[in-house]
Amino acid sequence: MGIYYKSEEEVELIRKSSLLVGKTLAEVAKHLEPGVTTKQLDKIAEEFIRDHRAKPTFKGYGGFPASLCTSINEVVVHGIPNTVPLENGDVVSIDCGVFMNGFNGDSAYTFEVGEVDREVKQLLEVTKECLNRSIEAVKLGGRMGDVGYACQSHAESYDYGVVRELVGHGLGKELHEKPEVPNYGYAGKGLKLREGLVLAIEPMINLGDRRVKQLNDGWSIVTIDNKPSAHFEHDVAIINGKTEVLSTFKYIEEVIKNR
Repeated sequence: MGIYYKSEEEVELIRKSSLLVGKTLAEVAKHLEPGVTTKQLDKIAEEFIRDHRAKPTFKGYGGFPASLCTSINEVVVHGIPNTVPLENGDVVSIDCGVFMNGFNGDSAYTFEVGEVDREVKQLLEVTKECLNRSIEAVKLGGRMGDVGYACQSHAESYDYGVVRELVGHGLGKELHEKPEVPNYGYAGKGLKLREGLVLAIEPMINLGDRRVKQLNDGWSIVTIDNKPSAHFEHDVAIINGKTEVLSTFKYIEEVIKNR
């Protein structure tokens, strides 16, 4: 299967799914505080998604047991929700997918729990900047390497590690479609970016070493040096020659601001 380029109508359906992910993460954010468990947050997310006549894409995907990936501190991605209470100073990447009207939305946000160390706060800020720079590099006629280079060059200017083993991806009827979207690369190289391309861009940036390993649960990916990692993800389309961000952090950040 090659790359599936989307029509304007299909992009609008992906946008609806992506916006529901943003609203789901905002609902989760309302309950995010020291003492809550990621399993409780997962239940809130699943009910919210189903109440909106959508399905949680992650649940059962490849055997994954939950609706959210909840990745705390040194867990980079694919953390399984559990019954351990979150603690003051933790950071947790919450990744969510929904399936609605035949199309997926997929977005992630790394949250601070209570008071977080300045060093870790900066990691989150820079990772979000990496996402924004990657999105700015998505241009009709540009190259995939431009997107990875924008992320890598910014992260490495802070001596952060850019995860290589996990990448962003195409998005549509399937959660993971071609092409892969690495968070590293060479400007001017790689796939030419064309009309109708929809990408889930998701920098995974480590405070320390870029290397990672998988835990025995078969899912959780952790940093090799146990230092914290951050992860943010948006869905982006090239449509009518322009780049559009289909997902949003607006709802999440309103909740955080009003806490």
